[in-house]
Amino acid sequence: MLMNKHKKNQNANAKRLLISINVFGSAGPIRFVVKEEELVAAVIDTALKSYAREGRLPVLGGDIRTFALYCPLVGSDALSPWDTIGSVGARNFMLCKKPQATTGDEAANGTGTEVVSRSRGGSWKAWFNKSLNLKISIH
Repeated sequence: MLMNKHKKNQNANAKRLLISINVFGSAGPIRFVVKEEELVAAVIDTALKSYAREGRLPVLGGDIRTFALYCPLVGSDALSPWDTIGSVGARNFMLCKKPQATTGDEAANGTGTEVVSRSRGGSWKAWFNKSLNLKISIH
């Protein structure tokens, strides 16, 4: 019984964060409270469920494996699903669909990246890089 009481005290002392997640292609951010030690994968799951519950468009689906969470203040790489959301030190994030893998023919012809960047549902990084006129070579 003493162990359960100790666990409850730890949960009560857990730091909570109000986070804001912008969904690429959606009108506005989703805001909700999470514990600092919550995994990024769980935050993505909560964001997708909240997005669907609110009836937002475009319809995203619920498979967390097809999404990546980014923190624009930290860098352009997606956060690891196994990191804790509090380890980033930020409260504003962006949720994007992961780019679809290209086939062997697309990779050989160099058309795979063009398809992703030209498509209507491209990633926020492609839009951001294009808006700054940065040229990133892919090897």
